[in-house]
Amino acid sequence: MEQYSAEVALASQASLGEGPLWDSQHQALWWVQILEGLLHCYDPATHSNQTHDIGQMVGTVVLRNRGGLMLALHHGFAAFDPRTETLEMIADPESAQPENRFNDGKCDPAGRFWAGTMHLDPQQHTTGALYSLDAEGQVHKRLDQIGVANGIVWTADSRTMYYVDSMRPTIDAFDFDLATGAISNRRPIYTVPETLGTADGMAIDEQDRLWVAFFGGGSVLCIEPREGTIVAQIELPVSNVTACSFGGSELDELYITTARLGLDEAQQAAEPHAGDLFVARPGIRGRDWPRYAG
Repeated sequence: MEQYSAEVALASQASLGEGPLWDSQHQALWWVQILEGLLHCYDPATHSNQTHDIGQMVGTVVLRNRGGLMLALHHGFAAFDPRTETLEMIADPESAQPENRFNDGKCDPAGRFWAGTMHLDPQQHTTGALYSLDAEGQVHKRLDQIGVANGIVWTADSRTMYYVDSMRPTIDAFDFDLATGAISNRRPIYTVPETLGTADGMAIDEQDRLWVAFFGGGSVLCIEPREGTIVAQIELPVSNVTACSFGGSELDELYITTARLGLDEAQQAAEPHAGDLFVARPGIRGRDWPRYAG
């Protein structure tokens, strides 16, 4: 198994950093602090970080074809223009469930925005669901009874979707219909040992291998999904690793978000970089994330 290290890109000290997304047009990384409702744009060329206060918890961010961004928030899907800081709510499929919030998500190769929800107390509830927002603004429920909706990626041929519900002990694959967005034939491709922590956000590389962040496990692992084996590891000096995204001009850098959430004072003292944004160079290229088509 190949071993890689990561270095601090930004000393952000986030309580719950998440949702990294590389913007190739601007050569910058979007990421979020969920609990504070903050959206960030990190410029690695200048090591600067611009912050937008969204006003409610923000689970993830994607780019939009027409410009600007789409967000998955506590109260639904929204469009956001970072130049004017204008927020436009698009759809709230769980308006009757204010105890739920949106968490992770990304766009599929056809430009649908997929994002899932979770209860504010996920240890006690599995009331979350997985939705897709199509280009016309219509919402479709794809899965229900989710604990913590997390990483989601698609293969280069668009025929397989990989998905993480962090309250399940497996990383799962689905057959994917690009034309309709339908998913079927759910099956586990990797069973997570308790010693690794909890599977969280993930990215996919040019060889269709998964790079999965492990909350409580202090690492990002590269999983070969066709064989269900770990082929590479990025060790981090923090326990709670939340998500990752390939970036850089050659898409050969892996940006990794982390969290201070869940650490007591002694653990925070032992992990001074908990909550920081990291970058690793694992010797493989990723792919650009698709943009929302609407």
